[in-house]
Amino acid sequence: MAEPIVNCENLRFQYPGESFALRLPTFTADRGESVAIIGPSGCGKTTLLRLISGILLPHEGHVRVGGETVSSGSFSVRQRFRMTNIGLVFQEFELLDYLTARENVLLPYRISDALTLDRGAEDRADDLMSQTGIGALRDRFPDLLSQGERQRVALCRAMVTRPSLILADEPTGSLDPENQERSVALLRDQARAANATLIMVTHDPEVLDGFDRVVKLPELLERGAVS
Repeated sequence: MAEPIVNCENLRFQYPGESFALRLPTFTADRGESVAIIGPSGCGKTTLLRLISGILLPHEGHVRVGGETVSSGSFSVRQRFRMTNIGLVFQEFELLDYLTARENVLLPYRISDALTLDRGAEDRADDLMSQTGIGALRDRFPDLLSQGERQRVALCRAMVTRPSLILADEPTGSLDPENQERSVALLRDQARAANATLIMVTHDPEVLDGFDRVVKLPELLERGAVS
């Protein structure tokens, strides 16, 4: 049997000077699977995504993505792997104010020498922006976009490189109900078309339909894992 594309084992993590501690015996996700992670605030959902992406390193245990260990190694090696294999949607959007919406979508190609900005990438950016309803806003800067429009730019940026793994942290938090449904459907459809894995953290029960699996994170944690 092939190894899951995401494989976390015996994770231990604690932020310096804080009481929060994450202790997760195991978490896996298969290639092409869509997984929604739910749980109360403070249970470690965002922390888990950052461990899977290699942004954070666990104090114990390991994380493998596509057979590659992302829980160790230098920052530059982990960043290069993340840029070419993982699409990220952050709660804070993390758009650059001096770039247009379209330039923000194409940002991964401008900051990583592992990616090539060609006509195909530009066409994908335009197509994604059109599908999410922001095609006409491609030349606007972030300060002229609404919260929901900025969120959709972030969604497009996460998908434009056609990653094998998409990690989305509350991607519908700033969207109205119609655009929530459209954006989550787009994430799932794009992931399915590319046989990519989608792992999404959410507080919204209205967007859980259509996921292959819904994971209640507190049920996976060791007893007393959050203190």
